[in-house]
Amino acid sequence: MPEHAVADCWDGERRGPSLLRVSDGVVERVGAVPAGVRPQPVTVMPGVVDRHVHLGLVDLADLAESPVVEVHDLGWEPEAALGWRGRPPSGLQVRVAGPFHTAPGGYPSGRSWAPEASIRAVDAPAAARRAVTAVVAAGYDLVKVALNADMALLDDATLAALVAAAHDAGLPVAVHAEGEGQVARAVEVGADLLAHAPWTESVPDELLRRGRSMTWCSTLAIHDGADRERALDNVRRFRALGGRVVYGTDAGNGPAPAGVNPGEIRALGEAGLAGDELLVALTGVTGPGPVPVDRLLVSPRPLPTTAEETIAWLADCRRLTAAPLEEIRA
Repeated sequence: MPEHAVADCWDGERRGPSLLRVSDGVVERVGAVPAGVRPQPVTVMPGVVDRHVHLGLVDLADLAESPVVEVHDLGWEPEAALGWRGRPPSGLQVRVAGPFHTAPGGYPSGRSWAPEASIRAVDAPAAARRAVTAVVAAGYDLVKVALNADMALLDDATLAALVAAAHDAGLPVAVHAEGEGQVARAVEVGADLLAHAPWTESVPDELLRRGRSMTWCSTLAIHDGADRERALDNVRRFRALGGRVVYGTDAGNGPAPAGVNPGEIRALGEAGLAGDELLVALTGVTGPGPVPVDRLLVSPRPLPTTAEETIAWLADCRRLTAAPLEEIRA
């Protein structure tokens, strides 16, 4: 069974010089490098997971073989979404939410970028339960709910029914919460994920405390000016209260790159993420365990600590794929 010594390995924490074993397409850290063995001058960590993309608005070729190993499509036309999930680009895992669940006339109705089939209008609790039944039957990975206070909104009973039905089916709920009071509504019904760090309102600390079991997708780089400052401030205070923030770019929204987005990583750094917390946000990895070989990245650079170091590490890395480690040198 092939084993390889590398200068450093990150699997939720920095392991230092490590011996990696490759077997049946899976890599596992088996311990420290034995005395007298000179490790290869490379560092290894899992690839990037982007928790918020819209694959219908990006060039899939930009994702193939990039440092991004997994994406979560948070709203698109169902047939296309299931096609991406079943036949993802090379080296990519795709999770999909299917359609946006919204009130009749609610967001994103009428948006030029949103295909009509990507929107599922829900007007009552019974309709909400039927919609989740359809999500389960189709095999989606989560339920996407859209709340935008500038457009028609789901009423409280229908929103609660959507979330309860999803949870009964074992599916997480991601909420687009835009406008005054919509974050509070997502918290009150027990949504699992905010599709964006809140940017339209300053979220009170008391609400952040009640909602700290929720995960936030960052999507900070899509904003500027006052919206960006509000989002950054909300993230800083949410983190300080124990909340979890993960890397999400909203790829497809404007000119942002479909692969690694340096602007998003810089924004996470501005929000205070660094070291292991930043790498956890980017990879989703929180502890040791075997990793499929094609989800690992290898770089000649030392493991990063800051946002800028992380951007440089990812720019110089490559997928491990089937290439033996001994072929990858500084």
